[in-house]
Amino acid sequence: MLGLATPRQLAKAGIVGMNRRNVELIAQNNPRHLYPLVDDKLQTKKLAEENGLDTPALIGVVRLTGQIKEVHDFLKPHPQFVIKPARGSGGKGILVISGREGDDYVKPSGSLIGFEAVARHINNTLSGLYSLGGKPDVAMIETMVDFDPIFDRFTFEGVPDIRVIVYKGFPVMAMTRLSTAASDGKANLHQGAVGVGLDIATGKALRAVQNGTPITQHPDTGANLAEINVPHWENLVRLSARCQAASGLGYLGADIVLDKSEGPLVLELNARPGLAIQIANGTGMAGRIDRVEQLIARDNPPEDAVWRANWSMKHLAAI
Repeated sequence: MLGLATPRQLAKAGIVGMNRRNVELIAQNNPRHLYPLVDDKLQTKKLAEENGLDTPALIGVVRLTGQIKEVHDFLKPHPQFVIKPARGSGGKGILVISGREGDDYVKPSGSLIGFEAVARHINNTLSGLYSLGGKPDVAMIETMVDFDPIFDRFTFEGVPDIRVIVYKGFPVMAMTRLSTAASDGKANLHQGAVGVGLDIATGKALRAVQNGTPITQHPDTGANLAEINVPHWENLVRLSARCQAASGLGYLGADIVLDKSEGPLVLELNARPGLAIQIANGTGMAGRIDRVEQLIARDNPPEDAVWRANWSMKHLAAI
């Protein structure tokens, strides 16, 4: 099991560690002047729109404390929505509202909150409680994703997403993150969500973990996680490669959701994607990254994002 292996065993298994990630993958491939494109979700929205990348629709933005009192009336036509900090990280500060009951708002768990709680959440967001570095922020209000029913049995009170690591335009590894009761309906592995490694060629489940420990069933629904087979897989992988091309970042985490009617949507992009995806896959990324470097050095492959995604699906799954 990777989580209990020695450093030598991890290196032999091709596990990319923090030093290589920070010194090589991030520092050498992600120019700092590009970070705001992905660290600020409003800028990411603009980037996606300019490059024809589909995202959940933006309903509105709260920038000033004085605007909060207008939010209740503004949101009346929208029974479902998500409020998130523009510069948040790690899933912090995301409030999901799945419906209304009179003047109250319904959370995915079924619990009710009043507008006072929503207003307090927005005010905390503006004050920077959830933002990178604690700096003042803005609150984005987006449509709630109506996730593909393929995930109905595999997630608990939250929207599952698919994280794809893209290196120099080549998608190299993927997993889906499934919310649990422990993660409070959020698809965040550090908060207790389930990570399921996905075959980069097919989107089929390879291995599942929760808190770094292998599991076979979802802890809340009991569903067999080995049965996961993500639909629209080729389009999803190609979308992740297009995200990398649009951002200019050489090492990127693309977080994508599957909407029932809209298909794959870009949720957010990450310039510092973590390494737990290797644990979920049960294998390291080093061999795949080295294979990409060999291809670039030898063949000078086309920059076309679709070509690179197709190459990855064909050549990287077995590494």
